[in-house]
Amino acid sequence: MSNLWTKIKKCLQAEMLQKMWKEFLWIAQYARRYWKAMIFYTALGVFGTGVSLASSVISKDLVDIITGHQTGKLLQTFALMIGFSFGNTLISQASAYASTMINLKVDREIQNDIFAKILVTDWESLTAYHTGDLVTRWSSDASNISSGILNWLPNLVIYTVKFISALAIVVHYDPTFAIFALLGIPFSALLSRPLLRRMTNNNQRSAQMSAKLYGFNQEAFSNIQTIKAFDMIRFYVDRLKNLQQEYIKMRLDFQKMSIATSLLMTLISYLVSYSCYGWGIYRVWSGAISYGTMTMFLSLSGTLTGSVNSLVSLVPSAISLGISAGRLMDIVEMPQEDYSADREVEQFAEKYRASGIGLAMEDLSYTYHTGTEVFSKASLEAWPHEIIALVGPSGEGKTTMLRLILSLLRAQGGEAWIGAGEDREQRIALSPSTRKLFSYVPQGNTMFSGTIAENMRNVKPEATDEEIVEALKLACAWEFVEKLPDGIESMVKERGGGFSEGQAQRLSIARALLRKSPILLLDEATSALDVATERKVLKNIMTDTYPRTCIVTTHRPTVLGICTRVYAIRGKKCEVLGEEEILEMEKDF
Repeated sequence: MSNLWTKIKKCLQAEMLQKMWKEFLWIAQYARRYWKAMIFYTALGVFGTGVSLASSVISKDLVDIITGHQTGKLLQTFALMIGFSFGNTLISQASAYASTMINLKVDREIQNDIFAKILVTDWESLTAYHTGDLVTRWSSDASNISSGILNWLPNLVIYTVKFISALAIVVHYDPTFAIFALLGIPFSALLSRPLLRRMTNNNQRSAQMSAKLYGFNQEAFSNIQTIKAFDMIRFYVDRLKNLQQEYIKMRLDFQKMSIATSLLMTLISYLVSYSCYGWGIYRVWSGAISYGTMTMFLSLSGTLTGSVNSLVSLVPSAISLGISAGRLMDIVEMPQEDYSADREVEQFAEKYRASGIGLAMEDLSYTYHTGTEVFSKASLEAWPHEIIALVGPSGEGKTTMLRLILSLLRAQGGEAWIGAGEDREQRIALSPSTRKLFSYVPQGNTMFSGTIAENMRNVKPEATDEEIVEALKLACAWEFVEKLPDGIESMVKERGGGFSEGQAQRLSIARALLRKSPILLLDEATSALDVATERKVLKNIMTDTYPRTCIVTTHRPTVLGICTRVYAIRGKKCEVLGEEEILEMEKDF
């Protein structure tokens, strides 16, 4: 049994080492980009170490001159000591400024890189993470990586050089002093082991709790209206207190051990310092060394102990770096979307945009990763100047179909493609690259804070005021926008604040129309409109001269009569409804 446990333990250790090595290589790929900055920072630190140690030696000479143990020029030595001390201060400040400047640059670039990778990550894989967790990983973990890249390896070199240089000076003047100065090293290493184990677990739990708190706050602030409407204010305040209490307890438990370890290390530091002090007094009393040499030894013993402690502190920093790297690797190593067809799609759009572009699906099958089958050999088609409706009960797959069209989800079977309206044999398979041919208005409020014009120009930066007004008219939004004091320069608050749900929906539709994409997808995007306005918006889209293909999902059958075709999603297929079925649905409604 003991042999089995030993083997399991070895396997776990080997797996942990492999994971740490993988994380190190991942960090190294970023570190290689900034090797010049790392060398510059390291050179400053090493130079500063040399100046600091030289100051200790000059200080020793100054004391010996004053006490008469050494002949020399007092004023020159004193001026030299002041110069070196001032130089050390300048180098320290320059190093701090350079560190901040480089760190900000590296932090920004790494965050931009991680942000871009998150956006091209497979959408279905990404939905496994809460947005609060994603933001925490992108901000906190990415900042930790950028700080570690600049500081960890350079500090390892700087502290090592400082330790070796200080030890060499001590050995040069009195080798016996080195024994006392190094007494604390084994104790520091021994005490750091339990702390490091606890620190690894604490860092992981702390990152998870931070993400949990951020996500809770984000959801609470985004849903204040719902919290107020259901009178859940006290409930949410209590939930926040419980989460905070859990976080505080975790931090305090770790802090208790940190304090105990810190006290022991401080006692050891005092023991080493006073041992050096006692030995120095004895050596001065016996005439083996001068008083200046003793003061230098006391200074260097602190340098040696400090260097060792600094080197030991790099271990938890490395652990923290590894944890941050692992959390980011979880995200950026998920499946990435394929945009290799970008150029082909652009050429296709240039050639056929004027005559219109449609899409078709044949025998499409899709099953969620949970195992729930949504579609089995489903087929549909939509072509320029057509409005295609998708109807069916909630949960049958209407929104899922739109996500398949947008390649946010990948079908497991069948074919799906965009095709030229004038020659339907000309086709390109649906992929993330084909999204540039779509405008999408999802369920809910999708307006951003800013002016109406700014919202419109998010999808078409070069749009003129006249083009914006034209799109607003098509979406039946101009009738209320023109009455606003500032017109299209009127402010939209966060989540469409300042406008009714129906007005916000019409603004969202206008934004999609302004983009003039060949294919328009409306996912319950007219649900907040009255029947008359809904029919008017869809008629405007149909009669517009732009060769647009439009696909709408709806629960209301009142607009189905003006649609070119109506597909009912049922039995995991898309069935075309006849006129009688549509009339029956309208009567039932």
